[in-house]
Amino acid sequence: MSIKFGVVVFPGSNCDHDAYYATKKILEFDSEFLWHKDTDLKGSNVIILPGGFSYGDYLRTGAIARFSPIMNSVIDFANKGGIVIGICNGFQILLEAGLLPGVLLKNISTKFICKDVYVKVESKNTIFTNSIKHDVLKIPIAHGDGNYFASDNVLKELEDNDQIVFKYSSSESNISAEVNPNGSKLNIAGITNKNRNVLGMMPHPERATDPILKKSDGANIFRSIANNLLK
Repeated sequence: MSIKFGVVVFPGSNCDHDAYYATKKILEFDSEFLWHKDTDLKGSNVIILPGGFSYGDYLRTGAIARFSPIMNSVIDFANKGGIVIGICNGFQILLEAGLLPGVLLKNISTKFICKDVYVKVESKNTIFTNSIKHDVLKIPIAHGDGNYFASDNVLKELEDNDQIVFKYSSSESNISAEVNPNGSKLNIAGITNKNRNVLGMMPHPERATDPILKKSDGANIFRSIANNLLK
């Protein structure tokens, strides 16, 4: 079986080529761009909603992109068990589309943050993480609206269902307010849906796949997906 990644391109996406380069050139999987006005997923096994500023974030992050024609296909694909990963703005789009619970607010500092962070792999009970041997990954973030918020009931449900996949942490996997870059509830950096086939995360794994940059922890997520599909 060959694995194909479909990278959706919205007006304002700026990490689509990063996702394509990571999956196609570095990890050597089949990968193809999917234009937002199309509805054909072109046989993709995994859909990536990339980071950027879809539609300029003019209304609300991800709010307009959620209504792009291709999103009907992505939602149907996800509801049928298809694998979807939303990164940064892609995470925001997944929330707007109702595929994941909660919202993303302005960073508590109100400033755009771009730096490397550490995230603890909080759950390895997902196709995105069950092949990852490390407990902590070093992955960059680049966002102004990454402050994950949900009601106490939703947060409890996420914890009870083991849906919290990544939390901001120290390099030693300690979780505290000091290492939380944006104010996210429970230090949340990434979550899945109940069926664990849809992942939303603020850090950019596609920017941490190339060994020449001395950052390759993000590749573990894409390889974990592939390992599960090839079983």
